[in-house]
Amino acid sequence: MTETTPSDSPMDWIADHTRRYLDSGGTDGHIWYGIDGSFAQGAPTLLLTTRGRRSGKPRRTPLIYGRDGDDYVVVASKGGFPEHPLWYLNLLAHSEVELQVGTERFPAKARVTEPAEKARLGLTMTALWPDYDVYQSATDRDIPVS
Repeated sequence: MTETTPSDSPMDWIADHTRRYLDSGGTDGHIWYGIDGSFAQGAPTLLLTTRGRRSGKPRRTPLIYGRDGDDYVVVASKGGFPEHPLWYLNLLAHSEVELQVGTERFPAKARVTEPAEKARLGLTMTALWPDYDVYQSATDRDIPVS
């Protein structure tokens, strides 16, 4: 039997954000104001559901997103940690994902941007969440944009 209910992060603040997003049908939690509410302008967030690369089980993660035409853009920053976030490794293995953006849910196909596209989209994303530049300076890994 294939598991269909996604698992969420065990980190309290991420799980709380996801729960608010889901319980409200996407009307609460779509705009995120930071862990402590200090990001006054807020940033748009979506829920990304990937399939575990080893387990095959669905995993759900809230992420800040930007737009590039019809495409949704996310950054695999993991706050500048040296390793990629698990959701990113999962989408490398299984590019078919599900998104919830506000009240809308739909399937999508993820891809990693090419260097020139990443440079352009990186500017868009740091305009939404300036800490992305801080995260990149905190790590030697090249933070992917998808």
